[in-house]
Amino acid sequence: MNTVITIGRQFGSAGREIGEKLAEYFGIKCYDKELLTRAAQESGFCEEMIQNHDERPTNSFLYNLVMDTYSFGYNASSFVDMPISHKVFLAQFDTIKKVAEEGPCVIVGRCADYALAGKTNVVHLFIYADEESKVQRVMEKYSLTESKAKDMIIKKDKQRQSYYNYYSSKKWGRADSYDLCINSSVLGVEGTVRLITQYVEDFEKKSV
Repeated sequence: MNTVITIGRQFGSAGREIGEKLAEYFGIKCYDKELLTRAAQESGFCEEMIQNHDERPTNSFLYNLVMDTYSFGYNASSFVDMPISHKVFLAQFDTIKKVAEEGPCVIVGRCADYALAGKTNVVHLFIYADEESKVQRVMEKYSLTESKAKDMIIKKDKQRQSYYNYYSSKKWGRADSYDLCINSSVLGVEGTVRLITQYVEDFEKKSV
């Protein structure tokens, strides 16, 4: 096994659970919130700060102005002046690259596919689901009413979408941004995991 798997996911689609089961199947690590802990340790930011900016873009006028000024070519002096949310993004970006260098793993969310663009041993997935099963899952997981669950799904997906679209050059959830997009409602979690393991195993054979 030599493949790194990145997973973009709609909120409530079981993307993280699928990622964990894939990691278990292949006997590799799964990074989700663990990525934040590691990024905090390696960047010197406190973990709370990284969590506060996790997959949340800033869309203030000032922030856009600063972003345009640096446009990603950062050196030591410009890094000092950067908005904190951008520093946090770069800390996560660096950590994603490091964990991928260390060996095969599953990385959930956080523009991992963008961070690892151009690498040949990576499979990029996007997990989505139909409205009904997402609402049901979120209601059960967070003990919410149906309307609260719907609100939470809309809010979380908006955050993820704007974060991804802001920092990457691609569009969140659009098929041509990924290698494989799967509706987890059709086959359920276990069936989706089986489908992906088959895909990854075939990908490995082709890459040899």
